[in-house]
Amino acid sequence: MRLIDTARHALWLLAPLVGASAGVAFAAPYRPASDDTLLETLSTRATDPRAREMRELRTSLSRNPTDAELAVRLARRYYEEVAAEGDPRYIGYAQAALAPWWKEPAPPPAVRVMRAVLRQFNHDFDGALADLSAAAAQDPTLAEAWGWQAAIHLVRADYPAARTACERVAALVTPLIGVACKASVDSVSGHADAAARALQEALAAHPAAPADEQLWVLTRLAETEERRGRYAEAEAAYRRGLALGLTDGYLLAAYADFLLDRQRPTEVLTLLDGKGRSDLLLLRLVLAAKVLNHPSRKAWQGDLAARFDAARLRGDATHEKEESRFVLAVLGDAKRALELARRNYTVQREPADARALLEAAIAAREPAAAEPVLQWMAHSHVESTALQSLATRLKDMR
Repeated sequence: MRLIDTARHALWLLAPLVGASAGVAFAAPYRPASDDTLLETLSTRATDPRAREMRELRTSLSRNPTDAELAVRLARRYYEEVAAEGDPRYIGYAQAALAPWWKEPAPPPAVRVMRAVLRQFNHDFDGALADLSAAAAQDPTLAEAWGWQAAIHLVRADYPAARTACERVAALVTPLIGVACKASVDSVSGHADAAARALQEALAAHPAAPADEQLWVLTRLAETEERRGRYAEAEAAYRRGLALGLTDGYLLAAYADFLLDRQRPTEVLTLLDGKGRSDLLLLRLVLAAKVLNHPSRKAWQGDLAARFDAARLRGDATHEKEESRFVLAVLGDAKRALELARRNYTVQREPADARALLEAAIAAREPAAAEPVLQWMAHSHVESTALQSLATRLKDMR
């Protein structure tokens, strides 16, 4: 397994999934007694290369269950499937692949990194960082270990730590990804103009970069331009990302939010047609359907509400930002939305998390509840037209 391949895929996936995945909490995964037991028939076609690769890896691992390299490869493929399709069940499958090492205090570095990836999905950021730090100490050239540290620190708004990790990443990955990692930090810490310029120049300088790298960078660029209020430039970046033809749930969710903010719900329904399997994307479908009073609104709304209820019964708290949006925009329960947004903000503090808390605090007419966001905005110097507008509304309520 070549380092640059693993680093590239990790860095392509890490930023979206740490902050925005519709994750699920999981206990010990179900292990069937026999390979003949049918768990479920998933939607991937038999001829799909991704499905074929997973089948081959599963077969190989069943024959060699303690082969760490095989286990990591399979777990990685499962995780990439979550990024592409938004189906959180693959996280449980990935954990099952790592079962022989899940409770090991010092597994091999590659296993440790993959275990950290799964832990962060469940918002166990402390456990993930402990694994990543140990893996980086064992192998300082392990780009994934540094890249995931950067992503987690970014979610937690620890920008100095994120920048330090990005500096280590830059020495180990392609120039395009190295620039994008640093720009991701700059874009939310008072240097959005420089970040957008760096991303644009890096894309122009590397037109033949792999599509997955370009996708990750274009998504960062689109979000940065959107926060700056440069909507034409943001949409151009989103569309360039979509034109690459890669299935990526985070890009679809981000662009759907962009369209919703521009009062273009019909385009959201077209963009996400047939993609309601993902909780993230189903939420956007419900929001668009509500605006349009679409015939599928009640069915989609009931499905999403049932998913949130099921997650709560499992003790899953990784969905609270999404549920806050649903409760506020669809059910109109500002008090409950505020409770969810406040709890979410104690765990992750990206711009989308800040927005959810500001909107809920305004709707609930409890401006003091959003004080942590106002403090973060003042300290980070984040540049966001949406957040600034909401903050102004909040201050006017006092």
